Amino acid sequence: MDLRIDRESPVSLYLQISGGIKQLILAGRLPDGFLLPPERRLADSLGVNRTTVVNAYQQLKADGFVDAHVGQGTMVLPRRPKEPEGKPAQPLAWRQLAREGAAREPDPLVRDLLALTERRDVISMAVGLPAPEMLPLDAMGRIHARLLAERGAEVFLHSPTEGVTAFRDAICRHMVSRGIQCTVPEVLVTSGSQQALDLVARAYLAPGDVVVVEEPSYFGALETFRVAQARLMGVPADGDGMRTDLLENLLARQRPKLIYTLPTFQNPSGSVLSLERRRRLLELAYRYQVPVVEDDPYSDLRYEGQTVPSLKALDPSGYVVYLSSFSKILFPGLRLGWIAAPRPVIRQLALTKQSVDLHSNTLGQWMVERFITEGLFSRHLEASRTEYARRRDAMIEALEGEAAEGFTWNRPQGGFYVWCTYPETVSPSALMQEAAQEHVAFLPGGASFVGDPGQNHIRLNFTYCEPARIREGIARLMRAYRAVAAKPRSAERLQGGTPPIV
Repeated sequence: MDLRIDRESPVSLYLQISGGIKQLILAGRLPDGFLLPPERRLADSLGVNRTTVVNAYQQLKADGFVDAHVGQGTMVLPRRPKEPEGKPAQPLAWRQLAREGAAREPDPLVRDLLALTERRDVISMAVGLPAPEMLPLDAMGRIHARLLAERGAEVFLHSPTEGVTAFRDAICRHMVSRGIQCTVPEVLVTSGSQQALDLVARAYLAPGDVVVVEEPSYFGALETFRVAQARLMGVPADGDGMRTDLLENLLARQRPKLIYTLPTFQNPSGSVLSLERRRRLLELAYRYQVPVVEDDPYSDLRYEGQTVPSLKALDPSGYVVYLSSFSKILFPGLRLGWIAAPRPVIRQLALTKQSVDLHSNTLGQWMVERFITEGLFSRHLEASRTEYARRRDAMIEALEGEAAEGFTWNRPQGGFYVWCTYPETVSPSALMQEAAQEHVAFLPGGASFVGDPGQNHIRLNFTYCEPARIREGIARLMRAYRAVAAKPRSAERLQGGTPPIV
């Protein structure tokens, strides 16, 4: 295949590759049934990561140009012939009409993982959800009844795009416990922190803009930035968070538009950015005039150790755009998060949100406002900390009891996740297949990296399942791991393909 890529172009490499192959197919130079080169061979010939070629092939498959089967490779699909006159028109190719960034269909991780929560035969340690049995149903039921009696239809009407004023005020008071001082005009209510990320990307990123992220990072944020056609630049992280000693050179060379970080109980690794590195990060942001997006959904869930101030609390100059959410502690189905930022940022993001959904859930805002104001949130938070610490310990004890060779993990001081590492000799896709047979689910670590992670990782959630189910889930996972570790890695290469996450 005659393919050319331009490393200076703002268009992502995988889009250049998929676009080039599309042109060859449409020009008839790649006939129906043509077998595309294996991903690794094409990556080597173009001098790119195998992940880039995998994403290009997935894009082609999503657009209906190719299909892939285990053991058969990726081949060009037949182009549908023109229908005779008088017959119904062909279905409109909506995917091909979408703009390039929006047309990309990544691995449907969020959809697939959330779907697993309805399957009782699968023990899911993949989802980032609070324990259903911990949700304060009775208290919220009483609040709901009182709101209807006191405010009637008002709680079902439209609210300001920025959010219900009383709720924004309650958020400001809640953030005082996190060391953050802000006023109501500096807060925007969002439909979860995922929408907050999307609004930031819509308002501030143009195709080709550089976004610096730590590696690993939250896969949902990486996908949001990719859809915005940003160029992602990863900075390695360790147990103390992002390696700020490696950050300055990147800022000087790339002049990024944003720095994105989860400094406290990071998703997926559970690491905490040290106070020294937080100060250094802000110092570099000021020097190179780069805004910092601080994603902080987990800092309330500390089980041990000393609290570290947020970047927002350490920032007197207004460089930090702070995102958070109630979904990790209260009802995730309410979809309530917020952004705290300087007023010009909030005004811009509110205009952007106005074109997306007008405003967030009005009833949910009133209910959570009451929950905070009546002192119920702090009590519920304390109970959640106690229970989730117990579940974390149950997972660590289960891992220690299994002690599979080469399989290691960390012990987070808070948050939702245990981050595990295992040898490169064990195939990630084969492990997912074997885990599916055992009816246990996890998040594969590769989804959390910009490029090749260099090591095999998985993320395990310990908040969603009860301790007994956690122990059984770990037993199933370790059975799958041992089964795959006993097989030679080369067998997977011969089979090819990537199984769905189950």
